[in-house]
Amino acid sequence: MEKKWVIKTPGDTEAVNSLVESLKINPILVNLLVQRGITTFDEARRFFRPSLDHLHDPFLMADMDKAVERIDEALQNKEKILVYGDYDVDGTTAVALVYSFLSNYISSQGQIEYYIPDRYKEGYGISLQGIDWAKENGFTLIIALDCGIKSIDKIDYAASLGIDFIICDHHRPGSELPAAAAVLDPKRNDCAYPYKELSGCGIGFKLAQAFAQKNGIPFNHLEKYLDLVAISIAADIVPITGENRVLAYFGLQFLNRDPRPGIKAILELSNMQVRELSISDIVFNIAPRINAAGRIEHGNKAVDLMISKRGDLANLLSDSINEHNTTRKNLDQLITDQALAQIEADPGFKHRKSTVVYHPEWHKGVIGIVASRLTDKYYRPTVVLTRSNGLVSGSARSVKDFDVYNAIETCSHLLEQFGGHMYAAGLTMKEEHVPAFIQNFEECVASTIEERMLTREIEIDAELSLRDITPAFYKILKQFAPFGPGNMSPVFKASSVRDSGRGKVVGNNHLKLTLTEEGSGSTAYEGIAFQLGHHHPMVEQQGEFDIVYHLEENTFNNRTTLQLNIKDIRTTKVFAES
Repeated sequence: MEKKWVIKTPGDTEAVNSLVESLKINPILVNLLVQRGITTFDEARRFFRPSLDHLHDPFLMADMDKAVERIDEALQNKEKILVYGDYDVDGTTAVALVYSFLSNYISSQGQIEYYIPDRYKEGYGISLQGIDWAKENGFTLIIALDCGIKSIDKIDYAASLGIDFIICDHHRPGSELPAAAAVLDPKRNDCAYPYKELSGCGIGFKLAQAFAQKNGIPFNHLEKYLDLVAISIAADIVPITGENRVLAYFGLQFLNRDPRPGIKAILELSNMQVRELSISDIVFNIAPRINAAGRIEHGNKAVDLMISKRGDLANLLSDSINEHNTTRKNLDQLITDQALAQIEADPGFKHRKSTVVYHPEWHKGVIGIVASRLTDKYYRPTVVLTRSNGLVSGSARSVKDFDVYNAIETCSHLLEQFGGHMYAAGLTMKEEHVPAFIQNFEECVASTIEERMLTREIEIDAELSLRDITPAFYKILKQFAPFGPGNMSPVFKASSVRDSGRGKVVGNNHLKLTLTEEGSGSTAYEGIAFQLGHHHPMVEQQGEFDIVYHLEENTFNNRTTLQLNIKDIRTTKVFAES
């Protein structure tokens, strides 16, 4: 699919000039800061030098005082506490964090346990089966993580059984909040917490922080859990801004310095223990393996792995989870192929603004991944549906700037349950409502989506010629990390570059180049363009061409060099006309 190149509006000139004067660094780097809303020296210092002192007071979150009081009461009265969480990475890391933390303050064995619902038998979120299990086993307090904000009836049912809930969620609430002992969710309309984009595990961390603060526990007792928060931030694709950036920054430090046995076992299986981990390493290597447990077998395995203190047990668990990940990949490919065939066989598809596919026998554990792949291919809001437990379950993904949650909400009269975010959501419905849902969803998308949203864009932060790339420039650029939503790795454009003539297609349609430009002297940079091998004839024939790229380090044979990670290639003429 053709991509539109869009150069971002430069930062305010006065702010850029002022910050150049105070920081004494390259104006291109200063422009990147101003584009991110950083306009003063103090803001730049906080950005480049994150500190745990920058974390907000957890008691600014609505109901936090009630949550801590209820936990204190349970501990004093020796009540049984159940830590309950969703089966994805965010939920399982949250459960591992809160369970591990509170276990330090439990006096009797069996007073605290954890529970992950079965994806296939119970579905997403709080289940009646889970509540019944808690009642049968004598639990009177459930701490629900990464779920529960819409579980009005289930919280009422639990209360009728003498079970209190503390809800720790980060999804959008409905018009009514559940009648729990405490509801922690920064997205509550009445919550004044300064940062709204915490992950579910991040909410769990704030609960632990508040408990520690109230009970005189030193903050350094919490720091060892920051690795779990960083994993959740990366996996749940929440913005890496504000408080999340601080949590991710220090969480990555712990992951790189002293990974817990379960994560260390995953890194060894992935051959990643030899390099410094980034957010993208979590997204593409660690998170899929953690997720695979809940997709293929049971999310309990993921929690078991993350709380394991023994290396030998962690290795056994990671081997099992890695096998699940291989199974997940095979299912993912099979179902993606079937979904593509279903779409290509539909003559009306090309006239639609959305993609909805359904097959009753698709594996529920991978439909979210398939939805992402279909969105990537056709670039439309996408829902993939399958049958599970007598209902049809679906996963939705969206395109830039389109709120798929709102679109699904307009179909709520057809749904049994739904929840999620702007770019990803889940839903369930009765099978007889599938045709009406497909029609209603399409009507909503078609009437609200802007045409520009249906064209994939590459946003270019700034022009950066090869001659301006220096070790000093990259040293400061590295300090913009960790990169992710809200603070993406900068995309640069270089014009009229040439390949040395040694360009070639390698691997699975990747293009390897050695790039120079006029006036750069003998300076040449290696470039890799993943999945862009089809541009090789143009590169050879045109002589000069334009590129958009990330700047990164590449380590090979113990030698580290700067490399251009090329996102797209065009002739100068094409770009000038776009």
